[in-house]
Parts: sequence; structure tokens; C-alpha cells
Amino acid sequence: MSNVLFVCVANSGRSVIAERLFRQAADGRHEARSTGSAPGPAVDPQVVEALAEVGIDASDHRPRCLDQEAIDWANVVVATCDDACPVIPGKRYVSWELPDPKGLWLEQVRELRSEIDGLIRQLVEELDRETATA
Repeated sequence: MSNVLFVCVANSGRSVIAERLFRQAADGRHEARSTGSAPGPAVDPQVVEALAEVGIDASDHRPRCLDQEAIDWANVVVATCDDACPVIPGKRYVSWELPDPKGLWLEQVRELRSEIDGLIRQLVEELDRETATA
């Protein structure tokens, strides 16, 4: 089982979408959490709505700060933002340069959700293969 930490700046958009889609796709085979280097006050409402459209409730998410406990827990770190995301040495590091959904129209957040979904499916397949051969 892999522990995947999705990181962005505010932990209110990209990383939340990735965490929730990953949990659904992994179906208990791997774990996921998300954090931010400078957490915002709440999840972006457009993100909550876009996830609800695919049957995922993110209304309970509270942005969390990237801390040592989260870093120690993870064996895979996925940066969901651009160069504003912190690099965490000593961990398997994946970088997805995704646009910030803050201020985007719902249709644009849906497109972002679809893009993240494709990346998540690839990551889960990769982790499943690695787990099967370990």
C-alpha cells in the first residue's frame, strides 16, 4: 500500500480534487491525504460542486498545513501546482503543474477535474503494478 500526499499552496482546490479522486480510484488499495504550504480558509465552492457532480462529497474537507507528520506519513508526494509547491527531499516526488481553480468558472473546474482524474488513474495503475511486484 502506498501513502500518497497531494500538496498545493492553499489545500482548497487542486490537492483536494486529487485526494478525493484518488481515494475513489484506489478503493482502499492505497491511502491519500492532502495539505498546503499556506492553507486557505475553506475548500473552493466550485471544487465542492464539481466533485459532488461525480458523487464525491468534499464539503467536510478542512485545509491542512504541510507539516512533518504529513511528510513522514507519505512515501509518494504529488505537487499539484507549479513552482510555488514545496519540494520535499527524500520522497518519491511527482509534479503536476495544474492551474489553480480559484476564480474559475464551474465549467473550467470540471475540465480541471477531468484532467486530474486522468492523472490519478495513471498513478493508481502505476502504484498497483508496483505493489503487485513487491
